[in-house]
Amino acid sequence: MHDVGEVPARGGARPSAPRPTGSAGEAPIDSAEGTDAVREDGERPSGAGLPKGRARLAVLRRPAYRWFFLAQLSSSFGDFLVGPAMAFAILGLTGSAGDIGLVMVARSLPIVGFMLIGGVIADRLPRYRVMMGSDLVRLVCQGGCAALLLTGTASIWQLAALQAVYGTASAMFTPAVTGLVRQVVPDDELQSANALRSMSYSGMMVLGPAVATALVILAGPGWALACDAATFAVSACCLARLRTTAAQHTGPLQARDILGDLREGWREFSGRTWVWSVIAAASLTNGLFAVFTVLGPVLSERELGGPKTWGLVLAASGVGAVCGGALAVCVRPRRPLRFGVCAVAGFAAPALVMSQASSAVLLAAAGFVGGLGLMVFNPLWETVLQQQVQPSALSKVSAYEWCGSYASQPLGLLAAGPLSGHLGLRHTLLACGLLHLVISLSPLAVREVRSLEATAARPV
Repeated sequence: MHDVGEVPARGGARPSAPRPTGSAGEAPIDSAEGTDAVREDGERPSGAGLPKGRARLAVLRRPAYRWFFLAQLSSSFGDFLVGPAMAFAILGLTGSAGDIGLVMVARSLPIVGFMLIGGVIADRLPRYRVMMGSDLVRLVCQGGCAALLLTGTASIWQLAALQAVYGTASAMFTPAVTGLVRQVVPDDELQSANALRSMSYSGMMVLGPAVATALVILAGPGWALACDAATFAVSACCLARLRTTAAQHTGPLQARDILGDLREGWREFSGRTWVWSVIAAASLTNGLFAVFTVLGPVLSERELGGPKTWGLVLAASGVGAVCGGALAVCVRPRRPLRFGVCAVAGFAAPALVMSQASSAVLLAAAGFVGGLGLMVFNPLWETVLQQQVQPSALSKVSAYEWCGSYASQPLGLLAAGPLSGHLGLRHTLLACGLLHLVISLSPLAVREVRSLEATAARPV
């Protein structure tokens, strides 16, 4: 999550303040096509005078946001290419599921380990440059993997090493995203901007795996990874169209500065009960969902007709996510956290239904509900953070958010096998689904989560 710029009373939300122009002295972002900053000179919002539905999409008229959106679209497509491509590549090398896990862990551990540092860097340096640098590093990593596979010289340790560097670069990229959105759009368009980004991500959940599978079958996993590398090149080119007129930080970044920023970020993160309570629940539910992602394919293979059933669940989840993102563009709940927490409880549906049913229709419906709920929640959550947290601390808080959200995921991946061996596949999924549902709703016990109201946008 993003750090807040001032420390409120514990558990209290910061009152809305006039929006600063940037992070720690950074100027609003311009596009190469012209200034696209949030102005104080009375300029009308980009959606002024448009019908309500079109006004919700008016954020796309801002050149800076368009370039950012295209960068995210390309990057998300690559994210969903890499999973199937890498899995089939490793199976082609060794045939070992354990080696797949090894390479996945090599990529995920640096993401968690370096996320907090990434948040500090993103609040001190121009965010778009941090993201460009991350894209270029990941371009080299995935291009290297592709070259090793295409030349027949790849080994597991080489792939794992490159994925570890890839994960480190991702840790620099992720915290910068939410802060960058906060810079390029005004308050009244934040939810639309976040929802459109979620919709694009959701669409890639459907398209990415399908393209990856086709490339693996027709050309081999090496070419799928080469395509993944190309998406980072496209993303970097789009981000290069953004520029700032002032840097966030003009002096050298000292170790004491990093530690001080981390302490500041922790104060801001822990000082808001509504933030850490939601993240604590997200961490636990992500761990439980990780169990589902391991056992779902196994149950599909053994009892539900094979891989096509698992593919159906994933595809339905992607369609639901697209619909959830579209819904998030339209809805403007008075109490967005309460609405979002209720919606994301639907993310427990796939595990619950798969533990009891074998019907393809029911499984697809459960996947749809899960994807819908998740992508309704995500834009609402990001919008509340962007409105309640000062931009100068936003990336640091976001880093604590991401670290917390994914802290339990490796544990879930490791625990899935032993749990299913002791309880059985369906009983394990049922237990995880029930716990997921209860924990998802638990933040409603926090008064601020129930009562925090949407911030009225200040005219720009």
